[in-house]
Amino acid sequence: MDWLGLTGRRALVAGAGGIGAAAAVALAAAGADVVVTDVDDSRLDEVSRAAEAAGTKLRTSLADLTNPAAAKAAVEGAAASLGGLDVFVHAVGVNDRRPVLETPDEVWARIVSINLDSAFWTARAAGGLMVGARRGRIVFLSSVSGLLAHAEHAPYAATKGAVNQLCRVMAREWAAHGVTVNAVAPGYTETGLTSAHLDKPGIRDGLTALVPAGRLGTVDDLVGPILFLCSDQSAFVTGHVLYADGGRTLV
Repeated sequence: MDWLGLTGRRALVAGAGGIGAAAAVALAAAGADVVVTDVDDSRLDEVSRAAEAAGTKLRTSLADLTNPAAAKAAVEGAAASLGGLDVFVHAVGVNDRRPVLETPDEVWARIVSINLDSAFWTARAAGGLMVGARRGRIVFLSSVSGLLAHAEHAPYAATKGAVNQLCRVMAREWAAHGVTVNAVAPGYTETGLTSAHLDKPGIRDGLTALVPAGRLGTVDDLVGPILFLCSDQSAFVTGHVLYADGGRTLV
């Protein structure tokens, strides 16, 4: 996989859940030196074991990225540990499915803090280092919900739409400094975030019927797009939201 140009690259992945964990292990397998940060020790242990099982290794860092000072410290600490920062992937996100009229203020605030605030604070810190070094790759995990008007997704959809715009503005500001900023927007994907919802009667079949590819996505479907946007092969791609959705956004 040397054609990706990731060998020796210094990468930080925020989020040790399903997609973040898969991206971290894939980056390490592609030759990158990887740190994964998360607020949950158990998820960090799991991603470490997954890397070992894949015949590679990575480092972990415990941090609450919903705190601006902690988010900045996590990025700067990872960069210090790695000797610099070439790649940053933000894969932090939660959802809470309920109608707008039944969404409490605290639910809105929590989702905005985790999904959007952490994205801004960590990417700003990463971007500052990369602009100074005049090279870098930043990739956000967005969602088709940032484009489509899914019912009972208001806070989640709002944060993902905001992440798309955050990606574009950062891309515009940092392009001249050799820093690309892009997003991968999955469709309905089998992860820990979606498992309980998909297990409800009729939900899995109903959602699958909306996907032209005839199936839901897996975390493995997202690894290739993420690696591409982290790699030297995407040097002239910036400000782009790549929909990895089996055609969901076509219908």
